[in-house]
Amino acid sequence: MLQQIKPVYILAAILVLSGFTHLWNVVGFPDIFYDEGVYLERAMHVLTGLGVQDRYFHDHPFFGQVFLAGLFALTGFPGSSHSSTDAASISSLYVLPRVIMGLLAVVDTLLVYLIADTKYGKKIALASAVLFAVMPFTWVLRRILLDSILLPFLLTSILLALKANNFKNKYAVIFLSGVCLGIAIFTKIPVFTMIPLIGGLVYFGTGKNPKHVILWLLPVILIPLIWPLQAASTHQFGMWLKDVISQTQRPSFGLQYISKIFLDLDPVLFILGITGTVYAIMKRNYVILFWFVPFVIFLLLIGYNQYFYWIPVLPVFCISSAMFIVNLLEKINKEKLRNMLPLMIISGIAIFGLVSTILIVSVNVTSAQFQAESFVLQNVNDSDTTVLANPTYSWILHYVFHKENIPNDYAFILFNQIKTDKILLVADPHLLIDLERGKKLYQVYNDSKTMMTFDEDLSKYDMTAYPYSNLQMALDGEHVEVRMK
Repeated sequence: MLQQIKPVYILAAILVLSGFTHLWNVVGFPDIFYDEGVYLERAMHVLTGLGVQDRYFHDHPFFGQVFLAGLFALTGFPGSSHSSTDAASISSLYVLPRVIMGLLAVVDTLLVYLIADTKYGKKIALASAVLFAVMPFTWVLRRILLDSILLPFLLTSILLALKANNFKNKYAVIFLSGVCLGIAIFTKIPVFTMIPLIGGLVYFGTGKNPKHVILWLLPVILIPLIWPLQAASTHQFGMWLKDVISQTQRPSFGLQYISKIFLDLDPVLFILGITGTVYAIMKRNYVILFWFVPFVIFLLLIGYNQYFYWIPVLPVFCISSAMFIVNLLEKINKEKLRNMLPLMIISGIAIFGLVSTILIVSVNVTSAQFQAESFVLQNVNDSDTTVLANPTYSWILHYVFHKENIPNDYAFILFNQIKTDKILLVADPHLLIDLERGKKLYQVYNDSKTMMTFDEDLSKYDMTAYPYSNLQMALDGEHVEVRMK
């Protein structure tokens, strides 16, 4: 019987499942997203000794790029001998970054278990971990995003705050919890909304001593201050302030839109998560309340949202879902049913999630992108051609193959600075969206002629049917044109 298996063995199986769902076909799915190219370009900028402030504006703190650059340095990435221009070889450049994200997701799975076990017991902990490991929406953790990088630091901060009173030197643990949250905020600012949650855990969990909270707050405040202090030291504080404000005011469809995307991609987890969260709040579960509500209020207040902004609250969706199912079914009078039903229902949901996830992550949606990059490398002439492409492509051209005349991002190009006779344009769906937003490439695009077109063959998938409807959010590069002006 499953009840007789030690929890450690069940947890080990869950972590293996998490490794599979987050590391299988890492380069093939999802597509290489625009923001992934941005963060990889910035990491390479640091790795080559050019400093932490890239040519971009001050849109995010720079811990994420330093973190990636440090791991790249330790592993020798991308390798000085990498010179092959075929598509398969180019795709291998995304293996290590995506594997790093997959391994972080496995660590997240373990941390979700440990947090839920500490607060709610092993039954809810195992259910929470399995949901986090296999449910379809968690494929967003595969992408090289700041939200994915900060999540293990956020979860570690929560766990240490919960366990601080169990340690002999609780002051060190409290301080370390603050360091972890400080690093998470130094990766991406919105997780400052977790300060009430973790600060409350420290205060109420360690004897209601204000000194403990002050000790915890010091690194929470001081570590993110490195960002504006760096801007001030380079006489860019005014630019920093302007860019931080503008970052929150970009237009988008808002919380309602990204909620609909979550619902479309993973209806089971979304409905269970919302239901479980409301249930927990009604039961005055303050951990769930302060984990979820301040963050959602922040998303409501800012002008720009993306579906992957849900990442910091994905764990609480899984924990509240597990809590709702287990607590509800424990009210059944018959002991045998009370013991078996939660297991059966969680197992059923997990099998559904695992099958759905396997079906979607097994699809290859990136080959057109790598074929386009290969074509550019084999046809560009350094001396007379400027390549305009988004960072998905440009960081490889510039930092790996050391091509000249490669602006890191077409969105910031000043055309009076282009000195070459020819312009080669990599026109993917993201570029076409930017044209609609009024970016500066209309004339180049209209004056250029298509040299080659690359498409994914997805005809065998019904993208209106679940789970393949997930493909709609993973197709930034399914159609790529290479154009020459």
